[in-house]
Amino acid sequence: MIQLENINKTYPGNAQHAIHSLSITINDGEFCTFVGPSGCGKTTTLRMINRLDIPDSGEVYVQGQPLSTADIIQVRRKIGFVMQSPALFPHRTVAENIATVPRLLGWDKRTIARRIDELVALMSLDPFVLKRYPHQLSGGQQSRVSIARALAADPPVLLMDEPFAAIDPVVRDKLQGELLELQGRLHKTIILVTHDINEAIRLGDRIAIFQQGGRLAQFDTPDNILSFPASDFVRDFIGPEPNLKRLGMMRVGDLPHHDVPLLTQGGQPLAGGHPLLGQPRSLVLDNQRRPLYWQENGQQIPVHVAEQHHSLRKAYSDLLEVPQGVLVRVTVDGSYAGAIDASLLSQALSHHQELHTHD
Repeated sequence: MIQLENINKTYPGNAQHAIHSLSITINDGEFCTFVGPSGCGKTTTLRMINRLDIPDSGEVYVQGQPLSTADIIQVRRKIGFVMQSPALFPHRTVAENIATVPRLLGWDKRTIARRIDELVALMSLDPFVLKRYPHQLSGGQQSRVSIARALAADPPVLLMDEPFAAIDPVVRDKLQGELLELQGRLHKTIILVTHDINEAIRLGDRIAIFQQGGRLAQFDTPDNILSFPASDFVRDFIGPEPNLKRLGMMRVGDLPHHDVPLLTQGGQPLAGGHPLLGQPRSLVLDNQRRPLYWQENGQQIPVHVAEQHHSLRKAYSDLLEVPQGVLVRVTVDGSYAGAIDASLLSQALSHHQELHTHD
């Protein structure tokens, strides 16, 4: 658990508070996002949890321990930190970058090598990058290596300061999905700073919205913030179209799905369901049950897929561009997991709103 009690911070020469009377508690295993305009104190708050900034008054607790009296070196070894720029050591290889903290902790070479292999698999990195240097990597690869380095000593807490800010939208969407999958397996306590309300909604179990002067405007679940903004500032910051933002926080993997007729590459029927939209179309799978193409009247029609971690907002956008109006849902390894269409997205959003209203 991370707890900040009545934190205040003012920098010399600046009359306005950087942080003003901030009290907030983040639970073990929770993914919390900090969001707000520039200069509102969200990064300062993040840095205080790692004792890189010190409050003028108030106390920060990490796992029940007050940082003002703690051995900060020992505390930091239990916290992974991912900065806005990947900030990898340019003169070290990828493997050496990942091994930074384990080496500081005195791990033996065999244990470090085993941990590097684990993280390469965990972060979907190709092993051949281990001997490369940061400048030889793409932006997405650098971000994955930075997260791997932060996780190397298996810290319970992960702090992330706009880790995807410099990444193009397509790669950013993929990295966000991978981070959610990672959290589903590791259950770390994660705090991620972002300027992007859509990113905050997609990733956070709870969202802390800051406003100028370092004041906490609202701290709640994405659904409650979208449904019940605490102030005009929060309402304006969220922006219009809350239903589209709800689609951004819901995952394709959470949807029900249609079962469609299935065929092997040799044309043999597999266990499947009924044609969608009244079309006599079957989905052809390879030997690993990965979708290859639709088959209709002897013709092959391209397949458009939706990965389980994709947001419903992305799925809805993709559906608008798919002539047949159907996306094939696939698992993380690319195998068939049903099909979805616009009617399922609409039903899911309506059901979600009904549940929230009844709550």
